[in-house]
Amino acid sequence: MRFPLALKVSGWLLLNLALLVTLATGLIVTQGGFKWSALVEGPPGRRIQDLAEATAAELHDQFPANRAETLAHFGEKHGVSVAFIGEGGETLVGDRAELPSELRGMFGPKRPPRPSRFQGPPPEDEPGGPPGPPEDAPGPPAPHPQRMLVHAGTPAVFWLAVRVKAPEAARPGVTMVLRVPTLGRLLQLLDLTPWLWLAAGAVVVSLLFWLPFVRGLTRDLGRLTRATEAIADGRFGTRVAEKRRDELGALGGSVNRMAGRLDRLVTGQKRFLGDIAHELGSPLGRMQVSVEILQQRADPGLHNAITDVREEVDHMAALVGELLAFTKAGLRARDAVLASVPLAPLVARVIAREAADDAVRVDLPDTLAVRADADLLARALSNLVRNALRHAGRAAAITLHAENARDAVDIIVEDEGPGVPADALARLGEPLFRPEAARSRETGGAGLGLAIVKSCAEACGGDVRFENRQPRGFRAILRLPVA
Repeated sequence: MRFPLALKVSGWLLLNLALLVTLATGLIVTQGGFKWSALVEGPPGRRIQDLAEATAAELHDQFPANRAETLAHFGEKHGVSVAFIGEGGETLVGDRAELPSELRGMFGPKRPPRPSRFQGPPPEDEPGGPPGPPEDAPGPPAPHPQRMLVHAGTPAVFWLAVRVKAPEAARPGVTMVLRVPTLGRLLQLLDLTPWLWLAAGAVVVSLLFWLPFVRGLTRDLGRLTRATEAIADGRFGTRVAEKRRDELGALGGSVNRMAGRLDRLVTGQKRFLGDIAHELGSPLGRMQVSVEILQQRADPGLHNAITDVREEVDHMAALVGELLAFTKAGLRARDAVLASVPLAPLVARVIAREAADDAVRVDLPDTLAVRADADLLARALSNLVRNALRHAGRAAAITLHAENARDAVDIIVEDEGPGVPADALARLGEPLFRPEAARSRETGGAGLGLAIVKSCAEACGGDVRFENRQPRGFRAILRLPVA
């Protein structure tokens, strides 16, 4: 399974951000240890303190009988259970609950803090005065914390305790205890949700910041991929932009130089084959004429031998003709004149030229047209029909029809012949390739017919593919742009 590069880079970015958060959290834990009470320090703590003070003031202004209902409304609004607890741990108003052990230390008599060493030494005991405490006696306990947050209980919930002034001025002070069931409720209560949205926004901004770079990278890689695929298919005129001033730009330049060199090599090879075929045409023609004259003047006993020579010469002439047609099809790709070509009349001329009216069934709409070079298209169809007649025979069902495929037209030539081996399908269209090496050249040809079809299709801006039919047969699909 392939994953897009953009997805991989974005994933690494998110992992990087998660790693930074993990490292920061680990640093906090290892330095001083993480405590839930840290969430109620600073601005969040002041907000919950103000909320508790306001609630206590509201209760102070109400009749004692209405205070429970007021706290119930408060709990429903914030999704918590709330109660006011006195100094001795007794519930003054609100929901009664068993407090966790971590919170019980907040209740009890409050003692003054130990004297600071900056206050100077204590005065010496005067005669008759009470003796001072022994030097090794423990000092008075520290004052109760103003706010505390713990995560305890079964099931574990958040307990938030805030010391406030008592609703009745006569009481020394009370603690507002909130039982918060979930972390989300706690974040809403402490008004930390905006900070989470800010963190999420930072992640989104980071992704958007990286997106143009990743998009540009993947776009250029996609262009390089499509260009190399086109070059692999034989379209050596393909080029890619070299605007980038980095490794991808250098790679694009290398691909362009490779395509140019391949284009010159293949074009030179085709020109060489064309020149050889052209030069061989004249002596082969003279040999054919000489063999005919020799057969007419030779003794009857030599006619069989002369016939064998004439067949060899005719085969050589046919091979040279196919080589010449193949090179012309390849070299004309640059000079192909593409225009709207009606299919029905062109196919009728091809069938008549191949004398296949009684062997090929044609099913084409009269109005269907493709964008192609008429001569190259006719040559390609002639080779497909000739290939079907040669391998399937005239008695087999050979059909030629067309199908619409989005903005293209598929011209299909299929038969009920033996087909080709499955491992040879990918190589069909290569010059001088025949599916069966043991096939005689009289039945298998020179292996240039389908190569000519492929060259003509590419010159017309289309392509061709070959496949076996089931249970038997062969199919060639020539795809061309619709006119």
